Amino acid sequence: MTYSTLISAQELNANMSDENWVIIDCRFSLADTEYGKNAYHQSHIPNALYAHLDKDLSSPIIPQKTGRHPLPSTEKIVEMFSNWGISNDTQVVVYDDKGGGIAARLWWMLQWLGHEKVAVLDGAWQHWLAANYPTTAIITPPKRRVFTPKLQAERMVALDFVEKTVEGNDYLLIDSRAAERYRGEVEPIDFRAGHIPTAINAPFAENLGVDGLFLSKLQLQQRFDDLQAGIPSENTIFYCGSGVTACHNLLALKHAGLGNGKLYIGSWSEWINHHDD
Repeated sequence: MTYSTLISAQELNANMSDENWVIIDCRFSLADTEYGKNAYHQSHIPNALYAHLDKDLSSPIIPQKTGRHPLPSTEKIVEMFSNWGISNDTQVVVYDDKGGGIAARLWWMLQWLGHEKVAVLDGAWQHWLAANYPTTAIITPPKRRVFTPKLQAERMVALDFVEKTVEGNDYLLIDSRAAERYRGEVEPIDFRAGHIPTAINAPFAENLGVDGLFLSKLQLQQRFDDLQAGIPSENTIFYCGSGVTACHNLLALKHAGLGNGKLYIGSWSEWINHHDD
């Protein structure tokens, strides 16, 4: 069986012995960028590797130009995936302790390069612990495999594309941040508050129920149908602060059976470097 959106803790535990599965811990905190790596060294799912949002899943920031988490080059990503033991038939599982808000970035990166067999752990690290499934502090080195990319270029858009879409009615722009950040009432991270003109708001956290699990496929389908109001998924562009948690909405959209939207990778933190509005 292939998992391409979500996987339960029970399903992951049942497949732990499969040598062609790669598990990647993506725990991270903007407030303490070494928190996730330290937590990983203390305890993680057996055989899991660690992916650092800033160092592995992003390239260095170019001041006053890029957003806070620009993508690494395709060549660097391919080499990283290969070093992690991911081949084109490897099942990858990614997790964090933020309901999938960080892990979804790696999920999207793999999907963007044509790797469908990647899933986010539903319920995150917390549900794995609650189920009393095994954890370890032992770090198992990966066995290198060859990852061959099959770029899905249509799943990402850049600044110039978004600049054109805000002037028309063919595309829907969705801000994935919390409502108070979208409204410009608070801005804890970036130097200016507000949102991109014409964008509507769909906080990524609303994909989850009170139990920390994703809503049902039907509930997610209803959510995005209401938001899109007839605009097809391929014409729906998601952004957030830096192109990370917007991937959570893209994951939920796909899990709901509504296809693939687009990610504006630079997001708000790039937009404000180039626009005063």
